[in-house]
Amino acid sequence: MDHKLKTILFRMLALLPNKVDDFFYHKIQGFFDKSTLEDRLKSVEYTCLRLSKVLHKLNIDVRDKTVFEFGSGWFPSMPYFFKYKYEAKEVLTYDINKHFKKDTVLELNQIFSKKYNCTIIPEPGNKFGLPNGIEYFPNYNIITQGIPSPDIVFSRYVLSHMRENDVISLHKKMKMELKKGTTVIHFISPSDLRQHGDNTISLQEFLKYSTLEWDKIHTKFDYHNRLRLPQFLEIFTTCGLEVVHLEYESTKSGTKLYDLFKKVKLNTDYMRYSDEQLTAGNILVVLKV
Repeated sequence: MDHKLKTILFRMLALLPNKVDDFFYHKIQGFFDKSTLEDRLKSVEYTCLRLSKVLHKLNIDVRDKTVFEFGSGWFPSMPYFFKYKYEAKEVLTYDINKHFKKDTVLELNQIFSKKYNCTIIPEPGNKFGLPNGIEYFPNYNIITQGIPSPDIVFSRYVLSHMRENDVISLHKKMKMELKKGTTVIHFISPSDLRQHGDNTISLQEFLKYSTLEWDKIHTKFDYHNRLRLPQFLEIFTTCGLEVVHLEYESTKSGTKLYDLFKKVKLNTDYMRYSDEQLTAGNILVVLKV
């Protein structure tokens, strides 16, 4: 969908009463997103491939550990990989929204069991159809409410959709409340998500707006904080967390994506950064408390 039409649609949704807007958002997502659960699992496989390499490189063993995931998404993809591939003892997955549906989870149980040669049996009485060892906490704000004390904290493409102050508050909270040595793993996608459905604009298109202009454009359905890689790293280190691993991809000169990026008239807030810093994407960072 054209990014301008998408913006108009989201702004119209945001005018609806609470819960009504979420209902129609789910309906619209289902109408436009024709990908199957198998398709979605394939995209998560890429995450697991990168994660496995980094876990091996850093000698991090997930077996029999407790994993705290924030940003559960639409179904428990990463919790299943943590439990059935990495043999975690338990996975606690938290989300500020409530997206899991029992029918979807039960379908996922069958697909995942067959595809990855394991047996997933829903725990009796679990209202989401989840197996023992995976707990789902929807409608939960980890900034204002308590957080568990796990061995590993994990997020997949979540930090860019949190307000900058909340990103800072969360990492301060981690430093203060998590046990020393806890591993924190973030996958971050700091690109303009409007481009994912409209390849006529740059992945960095939103960097042309001032803060005031951008605040007028997006809504809770497509919120993006626009933090660049150096800003994320500064937040992590200022909050007292150690960066033990960092990898990312930057847009290469001579490509169509780079040409689109160079057409963006950057707002003055971003002129102090290099092209590499501005276009850094597919970020994987591992932190230690």
